[in-house]
Amino acid sequence: MSKHHIDWIHHAPGSGRLERIEAYFSGNAYAMHRHDTYAIGSTLAGVQSFAYRGSERHSLPGGTIVLHPDEAHDGQAGTGEGFHYRMIYVEPALIQQILGGQALPFIKHGISTDPRLHAATRTLIQHMDSPMDTLEEQDALFDLAHALQACADKLAGHASKQHADYQAAERARAYIHSAMTDNISLDELARHSGRDRWSLSRDFRLLFGTSPYRYLTMRRLDLVKSLLMQGHTLVNAALAAGFSDQSHMSKHFVKTFGLTPLRWLNMHGKSSIIRP
Repeated sequence: MSKHHIDWIHHAPGSGRLERIEAYFSGNAYAMHRHDTYAIGSTLAGVQSFAYRGSERHSLPGGTIVLHPDEAHDGQAGTGEGFHYRMIYVEPALIQQILGGQALPFIKHGISTDPRLHAATRTLIQHMDSPMDTLEEQDALFDLAHALQACADKLAGHASKQHADYQAAERARAYIHSAMTDNISLDELARHSGRDRWSLSRDFRLLFGTSPYRYLTMRRLDLVKSLLMQGHTLVNAALAAGFSDQSHMSKHFVKTFGLTPLRWLNMHGKSSIIRP
């Protein structure tokens, strides 16, 4: 346990479909931020505290953390002992591929004691030192999507009663991936999706949990992280990913991940390879 006196993050190897991490923090972990994925996981030891939807939450071993896409939150140790946890980051598009274009499941309080969610999550956060078999991961994602749906707050809002054009929103999402370094407009997305721009914007938020612009920004940040891990400079990574400059990228990085790019690299033991 000696390594638990120093903050660390370990990324599980393998999957290109979802991110799996194990981490320990002794004090303040993340500033307020929001990302466009579900963050789902379990506290293994200590008290994992975070501000979420206007209240302070405290996760203990045995429960399941479920943070909805684009909901602001932070993270810190609830006691002087620090906290140890495992988390997966699941793109809403993966949930949509399983549920078929329904409103995203919403767990109101950010922490669930439902054993169905705990069981579905456990499969995905085990064996963090080795990749999951492809079929094992796909089966686990299927179980997780349906557990989320079964445990979701049925009174989260009227959005679940709205009709959304899933195929049009998916065409817009695919176009963003194909042109993410370009200056994309909502009119372009509308043309490629076959949906009028305001209906598309509403459907995109309902189905993928964030706006088209935020989704584009996140994909650019994913590219930035990949380039930084390969040793690219902050400036080059920012420009290659479609940001106007390093400052613009860094501002979005902190808002999204709650860490500066340099602290994020330091947590991964990579900061020494980055030149200013």
